[in-house]
Amino acid sequence: MKTTNRFVLGTLAVALLLGLSGCSGMSTRDRNTAIGAGVGAVGGSVLTGGSAAGTIGGAAVGGVIGNQVGKGK
Repeated sequence: MKTTNRFVLGTLAVALLLGLSGCSGMSTRDRNTAIGAGVGAVGGSVLTGGSAAGTIGGAAVGGVIGNQVGKGK
């Protein structure tokens, strides 16, 4: 059990580092889109009790909103 937990935590740490390094060359608008999609996915999942359709729908709506934030500036 301890070995499995260490493996899972190590895998998550590597995935997190790779994910964060992928954002280094993003513009502010791209970053806002990604953040909006992430927040929307979590919100959609919570509101629909974890359904895949709610998660995907929330990510799509959140991505669009994140993309449009600050557009008029």
